[in-house]
Amino acid sequence: MTVTEQFATREAVRRAPATQATATDAAARPRPAGPGPLAVLADEGLEVPVLGGRFVRHVNLDVAASAPALEVVAQQVTRVLPYYASVHRGSGYPSQLSTSLVEDARLAVARHVGARDDDLVVFTRNTTDALNLLAGAVPGDTVVLDLEHHANLLPWRSRRLVEGRATIAATLDALDAELARTPAALLSVTGASNVTGEVLPIDRLAEIAHARGARIAVDAAQLLPHRRVDVAASGIDYLAFSGHKAYAPFGAGALVGRSDWLDAAPAYLAGGGAVDAVRVDGVDWKHGVERHEAGTPNVIGAVALARALAELDRLGDDARHDHEQALTRRLHEGLAAQQGVRVLSGFGDGFGDRLGIATIELERGSVGLLAAALGAEHGISVRAGRFCAHPFFERTATRANGLRASLGAGSSADDVDRFLDALATLIADGPAHAYDRSPEGWCPRVDDRPRPDFALA
Repeated sequence: MTVTEQFATREAVRRAPATQATATDAAARPRPAGPGPLAVLADEGLEVPVLGGRFVRHVNLDVAASAPALEVVAQQVTRVLPYYASVHRGSGYPSQLSTSLVEDARLAVARHVGARDDDLVVFTRNTTDALNLLAGAVPGDTVVLDLEHHANLLPWRSRRLVEGRATIAATLDALDAELARTPAALLSVTGASNVTGEVLPIDRLAEIAHARGARIAVDAAQLLPHRRVDVAASGIDYLAFSGHKAYAPFGAGALVGRSDWLDAAPAYLAGGGAVDAVRVDGVDWKHGVERHEAGTPNVIGAVALARALAELDRLGDDARHDHEQALTRRLHEGLAAQQGVRVLSGFGDGFGDRLGIATIELERGSVGLLAAALGAEHGISVRAGRFCAHPFFERTATRANGLRASLGAGSSADDVDRFLDALATLIADGPAHAYDRSPEGWCPRVDDRPRPDFALA
């Protein structure tokens, strides 16, 4: 049977549990019904092969890394693709349409995040790209916390690092003291930790920064797909986020914020579109968004991002919050009942507002092996490592690596339960197959999972 035939006939395959290992009593205990998916994602109903020749419904608990496209986003991209063309100077109808789509997407982003009328919306590749752009515009020191993703640790030219304290209140005091000690141009903080899901009080952080004469930038890569972010109402000066975490994985992100620093900064890319005039002996650079968007823009990415944000608006803030909080409680309560598992937390003062993210470490064994077995034997995607937040992880963890499960708008109670059951089984009985450790991580010694034709060379 060819690979294509194996995938085409999977509906006829008996989809029994991926392994015959016996679950622990905790895993086997019936749980009450819970919420289903809030939104339809492009991977809805996806079935993946597991070791032994079976197919199972995929459980995606790695959306904090990259989320699948919303189905309406995928449909929008399909509609737009035939009209894709050059922008801003083309005379044909597709070119003029592509230009309007980009500029309409810019307005849609501004509306969704509550930008001020004179804020710029610069399209970037992702959050990392957006923060690197901003780093070239900051006229002085940047203060950051040690809990940041590397995207918000590494770009700053003159960085002052503040170690987080045991409580959020003490951490805010430490930031205030550092900003008071020596003036800084910018405080740059994450909206929510990608390791623990803990949400920071952005409004309060903005007040602290402004009281000390600094501006504030927010890395909203994790926060924006899960919570309403309002730039003007919260006093945020700069906001950076990625489409690929907001159900629009087509290579676009954005930097939203005040124009003066960006207009005074060197053009982020030197090239066509960023200039008013080029002479043999000099260049006249544009101001505004064009100054930092040289070259052909990612039309499809911008369109996808705008459509994703519109769908988040349609779903509604309350519905998104209630759906995620119900699943987050289910996940954390289930993990609390597991043996040999510790859930990481950055703050110990009952700071309970968190996204649907849980990172665990094991008392014994390898989380890398556990993650590999969850994928290969149970069809459950998670992530193992230190999550591009090494300083924070090293401060909060006792083991070298952790395992992260993350939820999104397409997650369901069944997803959480399957993860908890599989986790209990693997901790109690170990993997049902042999694995070898390679430089790329743990891999099945014999991997009989087929790949679809489009993934073959």
